Amino acid sequence: MTTELGPPHAAGDDAISTDTATPHDTRDTPNDSAASLAAAAHDRTATGIAAAVSHRIRSGALPPGTRLPTVREMARELRVSPATVNQAWRALAAAGAIVARGRAGTFVEDRPHPRPTPAVGRYQRLHPQSDNAFRIDLSRGTPDPTLLPDLTAALRALGGSDSDATGADRLDDLSATYLGEAVLPALETAVRADWPARAERFTVLDGALDAIDRLLAAHVHLGDAVIVEDPCFPPFLDMLARLAGRPVPVQVDRSGMRPDRLAAALAAHTPVAVLLQPRAQNPTGASLTAQRVRELADVLADAAVVAEAAPLIIEDDHSAGITHSPLRSLTTRLPARTVHIRSYSKSHGADLRLAAVGGPAAHLDPLIERRMLGPGWSSRLLQRVLLHMLTDDTARTTVTEARAVYRARSESLRKALSRHGIDLPRGDGINVWFPVADENAALISLAAAGIKAAPGGPFEVTDDPHTDHLRLTLAALQTHEIPDVARHLATAAAAAPTYRRIRRV
Repeated sequence: MTTELGPPHAAGDDAISTDTATPHDTRDTPNDSAASLAAAAHDRTATGIAAAVSHRIRSGALPPGTRLPTVREMARELRVSPATVNQAWRALAAAGAIVARGRAGTFVEDRPHPRPTPAVGRYQRLHPQSDNAFRIDLSRGTPDPTLLPDLTAALRALGGSDSDATGADRLDDLSATYLGEAVLPALETAVRADWPARAERFTVLDGALDAIDRLLAAHVHLGDAVIVEDPCFPPFLDMLARLAGRPVPVQVDRSGMRPDRLAAALAAHTPVAVLLQPRAQNPTGASLTAQRVRELADVLADAAVVAEAAPLIIEDDHSAGITHSPLRSLTTRLPARTVHIRSYSKSHGADLRLAAVGGPAAHLDPLIERRMLGPGWSSRLLQRVLLHMLTDDTARTTVTEARAVYRARSESLRKALSRHGIDLPRGDGINVWFPVADENAALISLAAAGIKAAPGGPFEVTDDPHTDHLRLTLAALQTHEIPDVARHLATAAAAAPTYRRIRRV
């Protein structure tokens, strides 16, 4: 297996420190004081600070191993915001010029060469551009387009071509104004009706990844720890890598994050956020149970008391509408700390690019205000289309039928695999986490049969997982294809490499 490149992270690895710096190196000389570095930074923008520090490193004024001031120390000396210094530190870390050693502080890199930076992220490696010569594609992670509600029917109805369209439903009352409501009140009412708990603040963003990206950017600073599920959806790891955050993996079982592993991670780190998918977790299909929610909430509450800090909890309900598991949310137990995100991409269509977001005002108000300086709001036209599909009987029936079809396809494949001696735990959603003896050998075996699967490497948070996996998306797998696919999967699961493994580092 070839281990996928990823961000610097995991417990015990180097991590950028922002606010704590307990000396463990005697090379704490005036050369690396905040005052001397500030004097060298004539341009006190993030670009100027990064350039000045980089120049001093290259000139030898800051030798390898020199401990640097914290972000706050530098910000005070330069009389700029910590965010400005943080941006400069991130750029230096990404360039391989500086590195952190836990709570000891941030140091000039002492390796002879800068660490390699992958040209592309995990998500791009998961979905490389190709001519797609495969007869069956199980790699995409997307719904079956034939099972989505008819978008054109919604547009026709809202355009007034349908006789039952009312003024409240039609699009001709949308005016060209920048001053309207960012969220259509009728859409908010419809979505709040089955929200897991009362949300103090509510907004609509351009999809779940947009929401998560904005939340992480607002809360994660250089070197901050963020607890993630292991295995984890690759874009989350890519986001943290670009923020120079540290993903801290917590193992997932059939009921979600393991409470004992979460407790250990909280004891060893001081995370600023916990990121999880409450049901149909991608890639494992795991869903939280009511008991697991209580256990996780108790662990998080206890840790907050001990550490006197409460990490933000971000829930990504990415497959709402097509899952059979009832929604179990931490917002029911920790409402002041949890932001819940509901995406409609898999149930109603990816091109809607909409996700509902609810949570405490303290976390969402800054995000909403900052967004007004950029895109401002998500298209009210698309919000109206989503509202129509959420309330239209035909569209609702289509989503319900799709949920049943996905479950039937998943169960059929599991039964077919069991006849080959492979028993998989029942999950939810459209993905299956499939164990194999060797990732590359399994991919090659399937490719020879004309079947494409997603490699498991990009989902793994740790560099050396105990077991190799593939992620299989069953959404578009047809009933008549299942026996043949199961037979080839059984062969691929046992395929052994014909070469010696070489791991990239």
